[in-house]
Amino acid sequence: MSSENTSADAAATRVKPAAERAGTRALAQDLVDVPALLAAYAELHPDPADPAQQVSFGTSGHRGSSLKVSFNEDHIAAITQAIVEYRAAQGVTGPLLMGKDTHALSGPAQDTALEVLLGNGVRTLVDSRNGYTPTPALSHAILAINADPSNREGQADGIVITPSHNPPTDGGIKYNPPHGGPADTDATNWIADRANTLLAGGLADVQRIPLAEARQHEALGTYDFLDRYVTDLPTVIDLEAIRQARVRIGADPMGGASVGYWGEIGARHGLDLTVVNPEVDSQWGFMTLDWDGKIRMDCSSPNAMASLIERMRSDGTGENESAGAAPFDIATGNDADADRHGIVTGDGGLMNPNHFLSVAIDYLYRHRHGWPAGAGVGKTLVSSSMIDRVAAGLGRPLVEVPVGFKWFVPGLLDGTGVFGGEESAGASFVRFDGSAWSTDKDGLLLCLLAAEIRAVTGQTPSEYYAELVQRYGDPVYARIDAPATAEQKAKLKRMSPSDVSADTLAGEPITAKMTEAPGNGAAIGGLKVTTENAWFAARPSGTEDVYKIYAESFISAEHLTQVQAEAKAIVDAVIAG
Repeated sequence: MSSENTSADAAATRVKPAAERAGTRALAQDLVDVPALLAAYAELHPDPADPAQQVSFGTSGHRGSSLKVSFNEDHIAAITQAIVEYRAAQGVTGPLLMGKDTHALSGPAQDTALEVLLGNGVRTLVDSRNGYTPTPALSHAILAINADPSNREGQADGIVITPSHNPPTDGGIKYNPPHGGPADTDATNWIADRANTLLAGGLADVQRIPLAEARQHEALGTYDFLDRYVTDLPTVIDLEAIRQARVRIGADPMGGASVGYWGEIGARHGLDLTVVNPEVDSQWGFMTLDWDGKIRMDCSSPNAMASLIERMRSDGTGENESAGAAPFDIATGNDADADRHGIVTGDGGLMNPNHFLSVAIDYLYRHRHGWPAGAGVGKTLVSSSMIDRVAAGLGRPLVEVPVGFKWFVPGLLDGTGVFGGEESAGASFVRFDGSAWSTDKDGLLLCLLAAEIRAVTGQTPSEYYAELVQRYGDPVYARIDAPATAEQKAKLKRMSPSDVSADTLAGEPITAKMTEAPGNGAAIGGLKVTTENAWFAARPSGTEDVYKIYAESFISAEHLTQVQAEAKAIVDAVIAG
């Protein structure tokens, strides 16, 4: 064989770059080196003067990778000590509940947190089954304890060790105060500042005991998060309807914390439910690659959900392929901490998160007769305006808030906001009687709602959405990123409506220019501009040198492109000045 042929054969067998393999199963070279990840967690120490290695809380806690020295043992020790001091200053004296997801760094991080919590003598409750705890299960447990009239320990709060849907290289930690939902910026800013001070001081003020001593400490207890959550489900979801209609559910935990929950939900409540993939693998070698070639447990991504989508196209046995029958009536996915949902139907594939939110709202407000008649519809300002039209059709007020689920917490607690949803596939709602269920996003709940909708209406959620389109129009929605320096991002964050001189957008008169959310008057950290049939919102990224443009048109895809182009021109003109 000639050398030319040998070279040609080698080129033909060369593996494509990961980004070109989006939607295909991960290969060996795509997987994280777990021993190296764990070693870096324990052995590398952050530089307190390097912003990239400091503690920084985003909308879902502090996240990073031990390999980048942005999520290491020192970080968790400092953050946990800061949480201990914060809760003491707030008068929180009850137990602190702690759960973890399936990321490789979550176990070591929980151990570090235990050493600090028990070193401070904080009453700490961990999972009684020594398993994984979804974020919504921890939120639900906090509310259950705090609502229990027999509770004599004081108000409970919690910590979840999770980076959510982030890649296997990452770790994360977030704090939920006694209201059960995400901590607000007053809390997270204080915790981050104190943690960074502790890091700068070499952790001298961190009170910590050895892990073996912490595990035997009298202040350490357990809580059955799974039992509390599964037992209470009939108060928020019509499981009887799902059971009677024999809805076939295929639930994919995607290697995350819901892995032990789905089987128990099916067995305990007599549902026709199959756990599609019960595997837990800290490398997530069974996953299909996301759009950029990374392994990411994003249940709203067609690439990350490719295997479940393919499974819904036939039953895989060949018996139903000719008829095009799907093995399940509803298939679902959850991210690693199960606070997000992905809904797959045989007729529609993976639903766009905005589409399912619109369906969920229309269905719930028509079928939850115990909810307050005046309760509004909660949405983030970058969610689809289809929700606005659905709310108007229901005769319900729209409550539009900035990005971040924390803004829905007060309404979910007092019943004035019975539903809150984000465009990133996160939502929760209250029980049949209007009382709070969870004040954090609940991916399991929304997946079960999809099955309830199928049972009660006889339609899949995608068929339901098609009817909404016939009634309200067919929007086209997209998000793009545009480059921006740190100085430009700061200007965008400080924009005021008067900075926008344009009076039209893509051929339509501008009806509103907003830098504050109309639902609560809170700053949105950017700009939103609306017309009768379109809108855009621009926000700076907290982690990259870009700003994000969310846009939607009820006219056409071509109109959306025009909206995006003009939006970029409007924003660039302001931040360049």
